[in-house]
Parts: sequence; structure tokens; C-alpha cells
Amino acid sequence: MKRVLTVALSGLLAIAIASCGKTEAPAGAAPEVYVADVVQKDVPVYMEVVGQTKGSQDVEIRARVEGYLNRVAFTEGSFVRKGELLYQIDPLPLEAALANAKANLATAKARLEKTTTDVNRLTPLAKQQAVSQQELDNALAFQEAARAQVDAQKAAVDKATLDLGYTHIESPIDGLVGTTQVKAGNLVGRGESTLLTTVSQVDPILFRAGISEAEYLKLAKRIQEKGRPARQAEIELLLADGTVHPYKGSIDAVERAVDPTTGTLAVQVKFPNPQRVVRPGQYGRARFVSETKIGALLVPQRAVQELQNLYSVATVTPENKVAFRNVKVGPRVDGMWVIEEGLKPGEKVVVEGLQKVKDGLAVSPKATAPAPAGKGAAEPAAEAK
Repeated sequence: MKRVLTVALSGLLAIAIASCGKTEAPAGAAPEVYVADVVQKDVPVYMEVVGQTKGSQDVEIRARVEGYLNRVAFTEGSFVRKGELLYQIDPLPLEAALANAKANLATAKARLEKTTTDVNRLTPLAKQQAVSQQELDNALAFQEAARAQVDAQKAAVDKATLDLGYTHIESPIDGLVGTTQVKAGNLVGRGESTLLTTVSQVDPILFRAGISEAEYLKLAKRIQEKGRPARQAEIELLLADGTVHPYKGSIDAVERAVDPTTGTLAVQVKFPNPQRVVRPGQYGRARFVSETKIGALLVPQRAVQELQNLYSVATVTPENKVAFRNVKVGPRVDGMWVIEEGLKPGEKVVVEGLQKVKDGLAVSPKATAPAPAGKGAAEPAAEAK
């Protein structure tokens, strides 16, 4: 009897435990989601082009006379002023050539003086027929030859003086000097104008890039609509480390024709560079406003879902029900995305909790913190990229 009672109690206990495990929780409240308002404001859209910097003047310093290099008078990579000594070529051979040219000039002048004296002496005698006309003519011819010789020797002196000046090589501009291609003791200028180094003027610095025909046409139409010359546009320079050059630039020149091999049009932008931070040959991106979207609608990027190039957002109706909607997206602005079609100002979109909602589901919406304020400038549209 006791054993039967024990078995019965054990059975009841097992049934109770099983029934507790199968108890279903009562239906909960609507799931919480975080929502944000559709914001409407004017958005400038940026265009970015990749290019490379170059000096506003890149001057090659070459040896213009032959000689042995005595010394290199600058520190490689330093800033040099116009007229500052860069190289000194041994001047002694050219000084000797100049002295010889001056001696030849003096001889030619003495010969001219003698022939002039002969002409002055024979002219009145020829009139008195004391000497023949032939003698006078010969004297005049010698005088002209002597005068021509003087002119030739003067030119030789000028050339020798010029060559001697070329032994003292100075910087033609203010700028950064590169590394030297030759060292002291090298023979330079034999048979060719030896490249010694290059000096680049880096303030202002030039940025050269190519834009596509479509981008050029778009930009040209905007300039015509606004009536503002392209050269007055403020352009930013983004450097390789992601920083922005502190000085705005303007268009310096536009190439005459489109390059048929690349289909791009070369554009040259000038940037002030007083600290000489930007050097020739650096890569970067020039960024400028290509258009301004008036009254654009923006939503947080987290609210937009993409599936096979189709974009959608989950809106929350005034009855707190979810309604999925396909949208057409435009460019991105900081952490926001421009919506060109599919939404209206003041509507609410789900930002967090998208994984637990479905169309028509009742939810409990909570407001999210406003997005951090940025520059308000839009990047190129996703389709354009």
C-alpha cells in the first residue's frame, strides 16, 4: 500500500513539472524600435577628382659651359631664394679665354686706328692727285676690314664674359631645390647641358587632375546657370593622410581639348601653400561643390536597407505600425542619406530594430538622438561611384 502511494505521488509530481514546462507566456507588448524623422534641408553635393601636385614653376638647373665643378653651395631639399648661389664651376679656363678675347679686341682696335689714320692722310693727297686713287681705295678697304674685326672681337669678349658668368650658377626663382645630380669634382657641360638639379616654386602649388566628359558638361552647365566664373570656385584639397589643406584653391587653367586616349579633360587648380607643406608629386583629391540640392530629404544611413540594388526603409505610421517602402537614394551627407523618391518630410523611419519588425507589425517607437552635425556636404551618389 505504501509503495503504491509513493508511485502515485511520483506520477503527480512528474505531471506537475511537465505542465509547468509547457506553460506559454502571455502575449507581450509591441516591440520597441528606435525611429528618426525625415529631415528636409538644402544639401551641397561635392565632386571629387584624383590628381597630382606640381610646382607652379619647375626649373631645371643645367650647366651651360664645360668645366669641373668646384662646389655645391646649397643643402639638398632646402628652400632657396632667387639669386642664391647653387653651384660654382672652375672659372680659371674661362677667365683665360676672356683675357685672350680682350687682347684680341685691343689688337683689332689698334689696327682700326692705324687704318683710320692712313685714310685720313691719303684722302687729301688723292684729291691733289699726289697719290693714286687705288692707294686710297686700298686704305678704305683696310679700314672697313679693321672695323669689322673690332666688332667680331667685341662679340668674342661678350661671349667670353657670358660664359664666365655661367660658372656662377644661381637659383632663378624662390623655391625648393631638389637633390644634386652631380658632385664637386665632376666634369659638366661637355657636349651637353648637364642636368644639375631642379628648383620648384611651391607657393602657390598646382594640382592637376582629369575629369570625365560627363562631369565637365555637368559642371559647365551649372556654371552657366549660376553665372559664376569657374575660376572663382572655392576648391578643397584632400591630402593622402585624409587631412584637408587649410587653404582653398581656384581653377588656374583648363586644357584645350579632351584627351582621346583617356576621355578626360585636364584641369589645373592653384592652391596657396605658404608653409610649403605640400610638395610636387603628391597625390590627393580636389573637392568642390558641383550642385546644391534644394529641400533634400535625409534619413540616417542605418535606416536604409539594400538588396540587389533595391533600397528600402521601414516607416512607422501614425498608428505605430510598420510599413516598408522602396526608395530612390541620392548622395550621402555625413551619416545621412539623401532620399530622392519614396518619402515625405516629417515621416518617421526605423533606425534600430529592423531585424525584429515586419510589414504591418505594431511597434512601440522611441526617438533616437539627433545625428551629429557635419559639414552638410554630400558625397557623390552611390550610383555614380
